[in-house]
Amino acid sequence: MQKLLDGIVKFRSEDFEAHRELFSTLKAEQNPHTLFIACSDSRVDPNLITGTLPGELFIVRNIANMVPPYRETAEYAGVTSAIEYAVTLLNVENIIVCGHSNCGGCAACLKPEEYLAGLPHTKTWLQLAHPVRDRILREVPAEEAAVREWMMEQANVVEQLKHLATYPYVRERVAAGRLKLSGWHYIIETGEIFIYDPATEEFHHANA
Repeated sequence: MQKLLDGIVKFRSEDFEAHRELFSTLKAEQNPHTLFIACSDSRVDPNLITGTLPGELFIVRNIANMVPPYRETAEYAGVTSAIEYAVTLLNVENIIVCGHSNCGGCAACLKPEEYLAGLPHTKTWLQLAHPVRDRILREVPAEEAAVREWMMEQANVVEQLKHLATYPYVRERVAAGRLKLSGWHYIIETGEIFIYDPATEEFHHANA
């Protein structure tokens, strides 16, 4: 806790002062250009890896950077409501789904069912990636564990892009050229980012 307390003192005396004018312009409203959907993993920092400042990214984070398919519901729908808010009210220009290497959520998907027996909510949440999991387990031999992991992470990003396409207001804006969707795979240990190309159905190195 002390590290956090020291951090807020440093922020107020140094970082805030360095961007005082920016924070002043942000006090009344926000105008982010991008909805960034990332994993909750502590090693992934959306602002750091994109070089953005406060006010630029509207960020949604959850286990394994998931996007539930669109549905109208009376339940509490955190991710769905955040997407709705970012697209229809804030009018973001981009939506990025960012997966990453060594993703614990994707790794858990590939393990036997009993692995998540003590985590019922996590188990239910990861069902969103079961179509991907089933394909990876079917197509990649068990002895190629590293390949399975890599493919699971990338294929999961593509799956979530497909889920985004089920949102009517996302589809409409993409068709009108007002919104762009992008899928990223961030490699923690090297800082590399691979971006999905729908034309080739491959991830290409973007920051060599």
